[in-house]
Amino acid sequence: MTEYCRRMLNDEENDAPGKCRERRRRRIERRRSAVMSQGNRPDSKRLRFSEPAATSSSSEDLESTGEAPIREPVFGTMSISGRSRHMEDAISVRTMLCRPDSCRREPVHFFSVYDGHGGPHVAELCREMMHVFLVEELNRLEGTHGGPAGEEGSVSCSAKEGEENENVTEMEEEYLWRKVMEKSFEKMDKAAIKAYPCSGVGLRCGSTAVVAVLTPDHIVVANCGDSRAVLCRGGGRAIPLSHDHKPDRSDERARIEGAGGRVIYVNGARVEGILAMSRAIGDQYLKPIVTSEPEVTFTKREAEDECLIIASDGLWDVLSSELACEVARECLREGALAVRSTSTMDSKTSTTTTTGPQSEDVTGNGGPVCITRGSFTRLQPTNF
Repeated sequence: MTEYCRRMLNDEENDAPGKCRERRRRRIERRRSAVMSQGNRPDSKRLRFSEPAATSSSSEDLESTGEAPIREPVFGTMSISGRSRHMEDAISVRTMLCRPDSCRREPVHFFSVYDGHGGPHVAELCREMMHVFLVEELNRLEGTHGGPAGEEGSVSCSAKEGEENENVTEMEEEYLWRKVMEKSFEKMDKAAIKAYPCSGVGLRCGSTAVVAVLTPDHIVVANCGDSRAVLCRGGGRAIPLSHDHKPDRSDERARIEGAGGRVIYVNGARVEGILAMSRAIGDQYLKPIVTSEPEVTFTKREAEDECLIIASDGLWDVLSSELACEVARECLREGALAVRSTSTMDSKTSTTTTTGPQSEDVTGNGGPVCITRGSFTRLQPTNF
C-alpha cells in the first residue's frame, strides 16, 4: 500500500524565481565567508585543511638508534568545490614515503593532486593506490642502475648494492625515476579500468594526475592531464615543472590524430568532442586516443627555492602561474614560512603547501588559504 503526504510550502520552499535567486545569493555569501575565514575547520564539508602526516616507522627507527630525527616538510592543503555540486578532486600527501638506495637511504616525500571527471571514483582510487605502486616500482627497479642502456632489474637491493648506489650519477637517477613514474601510472591506469569496467560509472570515469616526489636533491614531477605543478624560485620566478595536456596542443593533437581520434571544438577543444584533456587515467571508452603515459620532469633543488604549487585546473583557469607564486610567496613571508635554506612545497586540489623542515611556529596552511582567497574572488565555477 502506497502512502503519501501533502503539505503547504512555506516561504523558504517557494519555487518562485525571486525566491530561488534569493536562496542562491545567500548560499554564495555563506560559501564566500567560509573561504574568507581563517579558522581551521578540518571537519568542514567544503573547506579542508590537511595536517602534516605522522612520521613513518622509519623515522621512529632512527630515534631508537640514537640518530637525529629527520624533520618532515611543512605543507598545507585545501579543497574547494566552487560552484560545482560535488567534489571530484583528491589530494594525497605521504611524507617519509620511503628511503630508496638511490637517495642514500634518505627519505623522499610524496605529494599529488587528482582531478576527477565523470565522478570522484578514479581520483579517490588514485589517492589510495598511486603511492603504493610508486614504492613497488622503485623497489623493483632499484636493483639495476645502468642508465638508459641498461635493462630493468627485478632483484631487490642488497646491502652491498646499497653502498654501490651511493655513487649513482644524476643521469642514472633521472632514468630510474622516469621509469618508476611511467610504470606507476601504467599500473594505476590498469587498476582504474579493472575497478570500473566498461559498464555503468566506469565507462566515462577518469582523472588527471600530477605527482611530485621531493628527494634530498631533486624534485621529480610526473603529470598526466591538465593539472599543474609550478616551482617558485628566488625573486618570485615561476618555473613550470609540468605542461598541460590539452587537445589543441600541437604535439598532442598530432598524437590524437595519429591514433585515429579527432579534436572537436565544443565549448573549447575536446577529444572526440567529449574530454577537455588529452591524457588521463581511466576513461577506457577513449583508449588509446587518451593515454595515461605521463610527462616527467627532473629538477635540481636549489637553496633559493621557495615553494612548489600543485593544483588542478580549477585554480589555473583563474590565476596565472606567476600570480599564484607571487601570492604564495607573500603569504609565506608574512607567516614566517619562507625558509631560505630549504624548499617549500604547495600542493592544491586542490591545494597543498609544503615548506622545508618543520618547526613549532611554522604552519603550511598560509599559502593555500591566500591563493584560495585570490582565486575565489574571481569567477570560479569548478572544483580546485
